[in-house]
Amino acid sequence: MRGLLVQANTGIPIHFVLKSQLEDWLKSQSALTKSFVGALKSTNTKNFFIPQENSDKLALVVCLVDSLDSMWLAGDLAKQLPKGVYQIQGSEEFVEQQALSFALGAYQFSVYKSMAKIESQLAIADSAMLERVERCAEAIYLVRDLVNTPAADMMPQHLAETMSELAERFNGEFTEFIGDELLEQNYPTIHMVGRASDNKPRLLDLTWGDEKHPKLTLVGKGVCFDSGGLDLKPAAGMRNMKKDMGGAAHVIGLAQMVMAANLPVRLRVLVPAVENAVSRNAFRPGDVIKTRKGITVEIDNTDAEGRLVLCDALAEAQSESPDLLVDFATLTGACRIALGTELPGFFSTDSEVAAGLIEHGLNAQDPVWQLPLFDQYRDLFKSDVADMANCGSTPFAGAITAALYLKEFVEPQQTPWVHFDVMAWNVRSLPGRPAGGEGLGLRATFNYLANRYSK
Repeated sequence: MRGLLVQANTGIPIHFVLKSQLEDWLKSQSALTKSFVGALKSTNTKNFFIPQENSDKLALVVCLVDSLDSMWLAGDLAKQLPKGVYQIQGSEEFVEQQALSFALGAYQFSVYKSMAKIESQLAIADSAMLERVERCAEAIYLVRDLVNTPAADMMPQHLAETMSELAERFNGEFTEFIGDELLEQNYPTIHMVGRASDNKPRLLDLTWGDEKHPKLTLVGKGVCFDSGGLDLKPAAGMRNMKKDMGGAAHVIGLAQMVMAANLPVRLRVLVPAVENAVSRNAFRPGDVIKTRKGITVEIDNTDAEGRLVLCDALAEAQSESPDLLVDFATLTGACRIALGTELPGFFSTDSEVAAGLIEHGLNAQDPVWQLPLFDQYRDLFKSDVADMANCGSTPFAGAITAALYLKEFVEPQQTPWVHFDVMAWNVRSLPGRPAGGEGLGLRATFNYLANRYSK
């Protein structure tokens, strides 16, 4: 993203004009603009690149739109505009929205493939606005990069490097427990899920901020590749499982936003990082594990491993009774069946927190949808030989039963808890949101946190 956004007072103007108001808008424009638009408007052209008089240089860009309400109007422009510095016209709020759209639409994952260089730049006059847009775009770029990276190059040790670098950049602290150290430190389920891989399981722990500030703890599912374990996934189900560390990517990106904005919090980020592989020491259906919290869990399905690594991390997070506990996970296909791939679902034990997330999501055009913690379904994961099983006894309400499983490892009476069940992946390209890894609900959550802790 470097060089894409520049602080400047001028640039080639970009005007977004309602189709219904085009004729009125043209009345105040130059003869060249009128003739240029008039010659092309019957061709269903949406974007008009209007040159200067007697020059091949651009004078302005006109984008015809049906509505000005969407923040994604500039989502395709960065890759369409010729080389030059541009400036979006409109109100301050509109310009900031479209600047972020422009930046997110410029994203390219070019680590393994050569791509045409984007040569357009966007001028933003206000330095504070520029900082906000860059901060948000940089964090979402980071999430996308982490999720898009093939599993061979994004294993637990690579996530550790990312978090360590982030801690160093923002003067935080980073520690980790690796391999059998997890057993010594009583993180048995993280060890169990990851022990079959040559890439040793880890618990990654980043802390930052003044200890006197409210404690904000983020937990992210870091399953760097999910074969399904002995309950092996079919090929189609395994194809994109490099994205199963998307929850970890989300909390890493969110942590970067929090630290870059210097929110007054004592931040802690916990990422249980594993590969769910198959080997002679892989955990088995029917095994029983005693978790960090002391709850015994019968393994009904080794492909329900995300909640297993999360439960030990959540128990550790809860031990400090933080002011707010938020986890992100690519946890269930059931949530995608309910809400599709582009609307992240979340669960919360606190109605005010939930309402705040929804409100800030709508305001930021980053919608999130609350699903119920319907306690009556807790009986669906009962076990005859352990305190509970790791998944429900029916295929129904899978997202709810997974959330209820996690709820057993937090203390809602002490700490408000939010659990996001996200796709972390765009299955189609939309303006500003290319296909591939994606940060969903991040802007909604950050804006809620900024409002909560900046009062």
